[in-house]
Amino acid sequence: MNTEDLNIKYEKDSPIPSYGAIDYSVYNMSRKEKLIYVLLAAIFLFGLGFIFYQNVIVSLLITPFALLYPKIRTREIIEKRQNELNLQFKDLLYSISSSLGSGKALETAFKESLKELSIIYPNEETLIIKEIQYMQRKLDMNEQIENVLADFADRSKLEDVRSFATILQTCNKRGGNVIEIIRNTSNVINDKIEVKQEITTILAQKKFEQKVLSIMPIALILFLSATQKEYMEPVFTTVLGRVVMTIAIIFIISGYMIMKKIMDIKI
Repeated sequence: MNTEDLNIKYEKDSPIPSYGAIDYSVYNMSRKEKLIYVLLAAIFLFGLGFIFYQNVIVSLLITPFALLYPKIRTREIIEKRQNELNLQFKDLLYSISSSLGSGKALETAFKESLKELSIIYPNEETLIIKEIQYMQRKLDMNEQIENVLADFADRSKLEDVRSFATILQTCNKRGGNVIEIIRNTSNVINDKIEVKQEITTILAQKKFEQKVLSIMPIALILFLSATQKEYMEPVFTTVLGRVVMTIAIIFIISGYMIMKKIMDIKI
């Protein structure tokens, strides 16, 4: 994780400044990253344009669309980072639930979870490790556990974290068997995350098939262009042929976006 990924902010309701707190809905690309992604997208678009039009000028006219790719890539990075954090949060809940079962207080369970998760995630740059370290610093400064989790939920933008934080706040306000409620809630959230993992595993093959289906028309045109030049010449030299190719590109991109939307299952 680069230092550019970190978003330093101050909480209005907390006297403790959130030094190093990560806003997981924000990712600021460096100029170097943006340049690399624009360059890669431009090369891809130029190659795609040349395959479909066999014309350098037309291919160059398409390449400015590469400037849009950093925004698309930023959304992908944010989504990937949130998915990773969600899976790591499941391990945190396992650790907390286990500690609560042995009779430890919630604050103590959070503090001791770092030892267990450090074995699972030895890299100190792991998102959940950095979050636990940050939460521990706030707990050591007498910050209430429900406020710490509420801050985490606000920054992570994860429904499971928000649900856990909301239930904890409700328990503290209305009373009841806090430990038992939290353990049951942890089990429910863990089951939900495991279902998400199973769905992701099942969809992995389908996503691969989606990419293959999107590449096949491009590969077919490339193959015919190399082996049947006379047959494909009207497509590349006439206005009607270029219109057909433009429609083909639109259909390929639309099909890819529709399949991606269908497989984006939310739980």
